[in-house]
Amino acid sequence: MTQIIGRKPVLEALKANVKIERIQIAFGHTGDVINQIKAIAYKKGIRLNIVSPAKLLPEIRTQGIVAYKAEIKYHSFDEIISTSLKNKFPLILILEHIQDTHNLGAILRTAEAARVDGVLITKHESAPLNETVSKTSAGAVSHLKIAEISSLTNVIKILKESGFWIYGTSLKASKNYFEEKFTKPTALILGNEEKGLKKNTEALCDSLIKIPMLGKIQSLNVSVSAGIFLFEITRQKIQSSLI
Repeated sequence: MTQIIGRKPVLEALKANVKIERIQIAFGHTGDVINQIKAIAYKKGIRLNIVSPAKLLPEIRTQGIVAYKAEIKYHSFDEIISTSLKNKFPLILILEHIQDTHNLGAILRTAEAARVDGVLITKHESAPLNETVSKTSAGAVSHLKIAEISSLTNVIKILKESGFWIYGTSLKASKNYFEEKFTKPTALILGNEEKGLKKNTEALCDSLIKIPMLGKIQSLNVSVSAGIFLFEITRQKIQSSLI
């Protein structure tokens, strides 16, 4: 059984109709968000227990609340493609071997805020969708369509056949991200925190883009990079929709 830790993640999971089996709240914890959680849990018939703070995962900062749900249900790759293509500006995010759970959670939070249509995560050598990811994402995990993929090569091929333009992120790219026009169905690929994209993945991309680094530090944290890339795409989407 998967734990959802923290007030905001639990509230967002309830709002997203995630199947919650029970909720534990530490004695003495109150506030508006706690009251909202109690009201929704009561309405949905979810078991809610008030427990001693010492029994509520004492080794973890829980904000006084933990919810328990069934294992995370992944969506299918085919479903993500078909639903995304119904939108005016399809946008899919692909994560190749993101291994830090805090990075993954932060990226998913940004992805939800940028309203991506789906997130594809490589099955091997990647961080699991665990409690840390859920908490770091501030509940975004509950609102996103997420799929696990085994072969990124096959996925890229199918995306191209479906009309998507594949953008890879690389420090070696010749084009800055703001010089690109994201006018087609877009799939953005982010690589591993230390190694970036694999060479064979870069070779399959239609275009490689980068963030210009003007200081002495030559790279950004991958979750920060995700925000910059995704919100440039979002900016262009909003601008295009108003023209």
